[in-house]
Amino acid sequence: MISRRRSEERGATHLAWLDSKHTFSFGDYYDPQNMGFHKLRVINDDRVAAGGGFAMHGHRDMEIVTYVLEGALEHKDSLGNGSIIRPGDAQRMSAGTGIQHSEFNHSKAEVVHFLQIWILPAQLGLPPSYEQKTIPAEELRRRLRCIVAPDGRDGAIAIHQDCLLYAARLAAGESVAHALPAGRHAWVQVARGAATINGEAFVEGDGAALSNEPRVDIASTKGGEVLLFDIA
Repeated sequence: MISRRRSEERGATHLAWLDSKHTFSFGDYYDPQNMGFHKLRVINDDRVAAGGGFAMHGHRDMEIVTYVLEGALEHKDSLGNGSIIRPGDAQRMSAGTGIQHSEFNHSKAEVVHFLQIWILPAQLGLPPSYEQKTIPAEELRRRLRCIVAPDGRDGAIAIHQDCLLYAARLAAGESVAHALPAGRHAWVQVARGAATINGEAFVEGDGAALSNEPRVDIASTKGGEVLLFDIA
């Protein structure tokens, strides 16, 4: 079974420096029919204007993954980490017992576009931690590259949940496939461009929820980038 979460149906937050679209309920946007998908709780599609950003604020008991599509995002946190996240980087922050962090557009001239993803942890009260890795661009082209995994396989960043996250950059006409074992579920987010997912057409910002499907087939129709979550 495959179901669609249309881009235009997402919640939205608009500020002078922020254009944010919420796939699932978040902040002031509440939709009881869209509270998440299994362990996947948040997918925020954020565009932050030059010089703008989120001041220091706190989180607890959440696995937070940031994936930049365009531009550069500057991160600082209460563990002493400071970094710049760019396209091709995968960043994970485990909030655990509590962490403070800020995120600002690193550029004074260009918008930064990124997805921020929240995944429920398998265990509460973990020590807060941070990890960031750069995935070589060639490893994202024409394939589903695992960028987040509970065991940190193949150079992925580790996460405290049975959830695998894959990313792929595809030109128009290129396709990828992912076998989905029995009992597992998939969410595909079309981050940029357009694609068919198991034969159905999806556009940028759309999400596809798949359950009881043995395989996920993604074919790019416009070129762009997709994320695939494989969730227990």
